[in-house]
Amino acid sequence: MNAQAQSPIPPPVRSALLVIDVQKGLFSGPVPPHRADEVVGNINRLIAKARRAGAPVCFAQHSGPPGTPVEPGCPTWALLDGLDVDAADHVFSKTRPSVFWQTGLDAWLRAAGVGRLVVSGLKTDYCVDTACRVGFELGYRMVLAADAHSTMGSPVLSPDAVIAHHNHLLGSLFARCVPTAEVSFDAEDAPA
Repeated sequence: MNAQAQSPIPPPVRSALLVIDVQKGLFSGPVPPHRADEVVGNINRLIAKARRAGAPVCFAQHSGPPGTPVEPGCPTWALLDGLDVDAADHVFSKTRPSVFWQTGLDAWLRAAGVGRLVVSGLKTDYCVDTACRVGFELGYRMVLAADAHSTMGSPVLSPDAVIAHHNHLLGSLFARCVPTAEVSFDAEDAPA
């Protein structure tokens, strides 16, 4: 057997949890996120799983223009009460649907040795969708927690239809789509 013909075994891939835009202003508007309590409960279960596995937890806060519910510094810009946030978590702001655009998140994740990202939060059809697609393009192994993201719906699709459509679409190419109960933060072996 020729030892030179064998490829080195890649190291395991470290995971992190990304919680997107779970802010007071997005939960207290005229139309709250669909199944809000269930989604926040699932996000907190993911946070607990991540912490038990020693995986980093990252919170993105959307920063909107003055006068909006997500204006930086206003009370409704804050992360939602009841969300299990710890001082050791990585909390950052963003101004676009992408959690990666001018936020430093990509560099932070790479410095932490993260290669797999579990996605949760708001809104399914905007920032969650964009995070999965851009993360995939940047080379991360993306996991979408199928029951830990939400939206308010749209004039043409119900919230259930938006969520089901995105779970199917993102799960077909950009992310592995699994329910919270099946998400694991244990290191995974990289593909050969």
